[in-house]
Amino acid sequence: MATRATMHRAGTAVLSKLLSCSEAEPPTVPCVCGRQAQYHGTRHKKLLTAVGELVFERAYYRCPHCHHGQSPRDRELDVEATAYSPGVRRMMGVVGSETSFEQGREQLAVLAGLEVTAKAVERNAEALGADIAAWEQVEIQRAKQLELPEVCGPAVPILYIEMDATGVPVTKKETEGRVGKVQGKPSRTRDVKLGCVFTQTGTDDEGRPVRDPDSTTYTAAIETAEEFGLRIYTEAWRRGWSRAKKKVVIGDGAVWIWNLSAQHFPGAVEIVDIYHAREHIWEVAKKLFPADERHRQRWAEGLIDKLNEGKIEALVKALRRTNSPSTELAHLLETEAAYFDRNADRMRYPNFRKQHLFVGSGVVEAGCRTVIGSRLKRSGMFWSVSGADKIIALRCCRQSGRFEDYWEARLAAA
Repeated sequence: MATRATMHRAGTAVLSKLLSCSEAEPPTVPCVCGRQAQYHGTRHKKLLTAVGELVFERAYYRCPHCHHGQSPRDRELDVEATAYSPGVRRMMGVVGSETSFEQGREQLAVLAGLEVTAKAVERNAEALGADIAAWEQVEIQRAKQLELPEVCGPAVPILYIEMDATGVPVTKKETEGRVGKVQGKPSRTRDVKLGCVFTQTGTDDEGRPVRDPDSTTYTAAIETAEEFGLRIYTEAWRRGWSRAKKKVVIGDGAVWIWNLSAQHFPGAVEIVDIYHAREHIWEVAKKLFPADERHRQRWAEGLIDKLNEGKIEALVKALRRTNSPSTELAHLLETEAAYFDRNADRMRYPNFRKQHLFVGSGVVEAGCRTVIGSRLKRSGMFWSVSGADKIIALRCCRQSGRFEDYWEARLAAA
């Protein structure tokens, strides 16, 4: 550790000389007001870099008309209005997206020898997330105006879209006026809508579908279904929706998912997650036979057999013919019958299996746990919607393998 500290000190000495201005500076530079800012000598800037803290000199300009001051060197180095180098900001973004800001601070101190505050990790991680979200919104707005470019590349055999929602704990201010899931109690969460896109090019030895390695990308935000529709459409288009030979949308049966599918992905094969459909049957069975496990299992397995065989009409009839001991259970049976009736064509599982398609939404459900839950649903955490969205954007970017693309885009825009 002592050797590392010594090498860092040597590195900062070299780097501060490399960053300091050495050539003659122009007498004027353009100002934001449209006039010319005049050279006012050099000023020093303190900067925390990957090898430690340093001070370097750069030219300073001031506009005599609007009195705005600037250092063009800051823009060139991407350190304008910040005391952290791009490398350190990248580190803070990584640790801030993976763990609590305090734990991120500790990791930077131990692993990189950099002393920063937890608040600095929070601010920089959220700033990166906000910039990534803005980067994504440019594409989403282009999709809204139907101006997305045609994506070139090889044809995609099968492209899947999966959608789901999961609650994130937020502060009381963010839930004012919102009804909670428990009757009579206020809401404590806000729904994050998460979508994932992945591809399939083959099957295993038994003919079961196999997801292509590293093909899954994610997009998510706390927003309305309408807003999310454009988001997932943009992601699908980016991934080659227009080049896909077969297009599949998988969801848990929520109405908003199929509304978005009809609006943005007409012609796609729609599939209700089979495991979610089975859960519907088991939940009804538990309420019909709360104390009789033998009858409960026999009744549920009979309906699940019909579900697995794609005989949804027979399943619906069986639900509606089931005797109910109460009005409440009768209403539940009718509600569930309507659910299966409404999604009948999305539950032809034998037909989907013949096409070697996935019939479960395990990818997006795992995403709800790993992309959202593992970072934003830890014990004691409560978020603002703005703060949560920034970290969500950062995590989706990293989980989708686009973090380096983002930094390259920053460099190109500089």
